[in-house]
Amino acid sequence: SYFGDKSSCVENANTLNLTSSSSVRGLNSTCIGKTPLSSGRSGCRSHTPLMGYSVTSSSAVSVHPVASVIVAVVEGRGLARGEVGMASIDLKNPEMILSQFADNTTYAKVITKLKILTPLEIIMSNTACDTGNTTKLFSLITEHFKNVTFTTVQRKYFNETKGLEYIEQLCASEFSTIFMEVQSKYYCLAAAAALLKYVEFIQNAVYAPKSLKVRFQGSEKTAMIDSSSAQNLELVINNRDSRNSHTLLGVLNYTKTPGGSRRLRSNILEPLVDAETINTRLDCVQELLQDEELFFGLQAVISKFLDTEQLLSVLVQIPKQDTVKTAESKITNLIYLKHTLELVEPLKAALRSCNTQLLKAYYNSLEDARFGIILEKITTVINDDTRYTKGCLSMRTQKCYAVKPNISEFLDIARRTYTEIVDDIAGMITQLAEKYSLPMKTSFSSARGFFIQMNADCSTLPNGQLPAEFTKITKMKNTYSFTSADLIKMNERCQESLREIYHMTYLIVCKLLNEIYEHIHCLYKLSDVVSMLDMLLSFAHACTLSDYVRPEFTDTLAIKQGWHPILEKIATEKPVSNNTYLTEGNNFVIITGPNMSGKSTYLKQIALCQIMAQIGSYVPAEYCSFRIAEQIFTRIGMDDDIETNASTFMKEMKEITYIIQNANDKSLIIIDELGRGTSAEEGIGICYAACEYLLNLKAFTLFATHFLELCHIDALYPNVENYHFEVQHVRSSAGNKEKIAYTYTLSKGYTEEKNYGLKAAEVSSLPSSIILDAKEITNHIARQILHRQKNTPEMMKQRAAYQLAMRLVQTARNSRLDPDSLRVYLKALRKRYEASCPTPGKNDEQQ
Repeated sequence: SYFGDKSSCVENANTLNLTSSSSVRGLNSTCIGKTPLSSGRSGCRSHTPLMGYSVTSSSAVSVHPVASVIVAVVEGRGLARGEVGMASIDLKNPEMILSQFADNTTYAKVITKLKILTPLEIIMSNTACDTGNTTKLFSLITEHFKNVTFTTVQRKYFNETKGLEYIEQLCASEFSTIFMEVQSKYYCLAAAAALLKYVEFIQNAVYAPKSLKVRFQGSEKTAMIDSSSAQNLELVINNRDSRNSHTLLGVLNYTKTPGGSRRLRSNILEPLVDAETINTRLDCVQELLQDEELFFGLQAVISKFLDTEQLLSVLVQIPKQDTVKTAESKITNLIYLKHTLELVEPLKAALRSCNTQLLKAYYNSLEDARFGIILEKITTVINDDTRYTKGCLSMRTQKCYAVKPNISEFLDIARRTYTEIVDDIAGMITQLAEKYSLPMKTSFSSARGFFIQMNADCSTLPNGQLPAEFTKITKMKNTYSFTSADLIKMNERCQESLREIYHMTYLIVCKLLNEIYEHIHCLYKLSDVVSMLDMLLSFAHACTLSDYVRPEFTDTLAIKQGWHPILEKIATEKPVSNNTYLTEGNNFVIITGPNMSGKSTYLKQIALCQIMAQIGSYVPAEYCSFRIAEQIFTRIGMDDDIETNASTFMKEMKEITYIIQNANDKSLIIIDELGRGTSAEEGIGICYAACEYLLNLKAFTLFATHFLELCHIDALYPNVENYHFEVQHVRSSAGNKEKIAYTYTLSKGYTEEKNYGLKAAEVSSLPSSIILDAKEITNHIARQILHRQKNTPEMMKQRAAYQLAMRLVQTARNSRLDPDSLRVYLKALRKRYEASCPTPGKNDEQQ
């Protein structure tokens, strides 16, 4: 099989009909090291071809998938700069995803999309990275993806006409509506042309006509979570240890197939924004939770599926060269295909009694007659009892005897020869065992073929050694493995015979596959159904392990007694739960509290709950209602970044700039500390100005801060609410020291705690003389700048009127109360309004 090393790259370039030598250089410039990339790295890598792949079993689901996506990116020039076309194909899944969108100068959408795809390789036009004239997009991508191989392809391969031709030729008829969507989207078509040309080149194989799934994905149907937010919230990777599963993906991932795991990951990074679709998913999860038989029945069938997408990918590629490896791979994958199709009926049986709309739709899509047609065609040629098995020798036997007898006379003769050789090997080893009176038995490994194994103590052997005719002796504890010259010769005969069998079987399999190709599109549907069901089962499974609740979707963010899902997994006891309430009228919450009181955890918890709700999962709370967020932004942490030469403060400024440039009225914004990297006065000024800007949006913003001056912004803006985390003061047993006990409970108003930084410092081993000095200086400064803003009666009245108006609007929109209950509620609102308004008597006292 072809491994894309330097020499074979150049040799095989001719098969691509790239006539001029410059074309060869252009298409494969990084591989032969002609074009210097901006970072000075040669982007050469040895490509793993698909021909030798075998489909992974469902037990081998990895939380961290190996990168296998190749992406082509192209940007418009001149007036069209900022219009970006992307095409990506997963080498393990024959689906090409096209997207084209307008992006701003930060290229946030492109970077986010690429981070979600986690590419193995990125292809761009050579004009984008000409030395001394690199485009901003190229510079940004190379900066963000330092460990990804970059390949430059000549601009002429980014050809939209060729791209449309490719799609017409390769797209399966079921997905032909894609033409309507992409006909005028020149940039994504250009990217598709370069991508398909390049994939055929490195894989040394072409896709079978009408076999690819092609889909256009705009950037409108999913919420946008930028890469630093995904990192801050630990959605798919734990920040301390990348192998650790303490992430949102780890909390929800009970999938049984690689496809289900991939789908869950991409959903977490790109949650849905359509409430109807989300509720359809939630209905399924609810049914799975209520119907135990359905849950366990489906789980049992789904866990038997292999990686259907990868299987499809191998089946639809036609190798340019036939080798023993490609032959063996094709036979293996036909057996896998038979195994997969035999699971369709059990899957239908498990879904037969379901009630929800989505599960019924999945059941109906499995009614497709083509599943039966393909299986029937396979069983005319392949033995009924041929199936996927574990163990290399048993799988080798399955491949040898896959084709039914009497289909090919030569094949039957070759198989008889193979059987005789295997019998001779077994006989020979038995004779050797008798000759030397040693307990020898026949063993097999894919690397060594047949060899002899023996469990014996060294003392039982004559002179403590094996007889001289045995070679390649290895010993593990009391187990000896060895072979002999005769056995090596017989292994060679066995391999020769096997090659003949594989070759003849391969010809029969290819003929069979050619008949199947026209029906193969139903497998796309099957892999879609399997991965989706797997993800929904995973959601239901996560619910059974914790008391999650079904979310509602309104114009309010209301969580009653919610807790942090990842913390629950780590902690020995259940985390402290808290309430959250944001509406259009109270859309800005300022949170204060001492260090370590739980502010950061609480902020992350809200973002995680929002994401869980928008992917169709239940949420860790007693009750919850969410407003759909189109974007989720976070500014968390206080780190500098040596790599990009950014100080703590510059990093903060970059992050808040990004939020201000991209946020809209439907965003959820989480800011944990801002302006801490500079002096207090400047920090407060920046915080205040940023808050005032965000206050004018209808976005839901939660802002944690240690600047208590910021809390007084509620006197000017009625849509601001102050909350704080309570702490208690406990006297130590000695009685002379006061300690802080954290309750992790959120309460209304801002924190009354003074100098809690000093109290935290007391707990550390800082010398007491320094702490006493610090207290004295702090008190002195506090007396100097003690001027607080006071609420005037007029302000209080305006605020009360605003709160009342907002509650009335909300009641009109969302109320489900009957007339009597509504009357009681409105009277209570009036009382609260009157209590909030200052009476004239009180005013006089105040004045």
